[in-house]
Amino acid sequence: MLRLGTLTRHLLAAPRALYAAHAGWLLGHRFLLLRHRGRRTGDMHATVLEVVSWDAATREAIVMAALGPRAQWLRNVLAADGAEIEIGSEHFSARVRELGPAEAADVLADYERRNRIALPIVRRAFTRLAGFDYDGSEAARRRLAALLPLVAFAAGDLRRELR
Repeated sequence: MLRLGTLTRHLLAAPRALYAAHAGWLLGHRFLLLRHRGRRTGDMHATVLEVVSWDAATREAIVMAALGPRAQWLRNVLAADGAEIEIGSEHFSARVRELGPAEAADVLADYERRNRIALPIVRRAFTRLAGFDYDGSEAARRRLAALLPLVAFAAGDLRRELR
């Protein structure tokens, strides 16, 4: 499992601090705050995730489980079939779905196109997260998506209340 350094953990905590101060709107649609219930404890948890893709028309945000399929937030939202999302100035209950390999590869390709300036950094990050030399090819995107699932959160009713 990937271990995060102290500086990385502090940088990743900055968006959470903005959400805690009710200023998450400053992040636009780049990060979201995920609120989810623990599948075993029933406790509420909050996690900030980078948004790989945002569709304003459908109110669907796609994120990557950067720590892989064993990420606790991922296991919790899949078990509950939903979560609460704060993104930009919006707050909604969301349905969750895992993207299939082809759709995930397309989303990653689009993410790379939209982040051309930072592409060397993005590819290094994907290499580190996935544990193989990520070169941006279609085959590499599919392999990355198999190792680090992409998940969509779409506005909609939850089957169970989270609060």
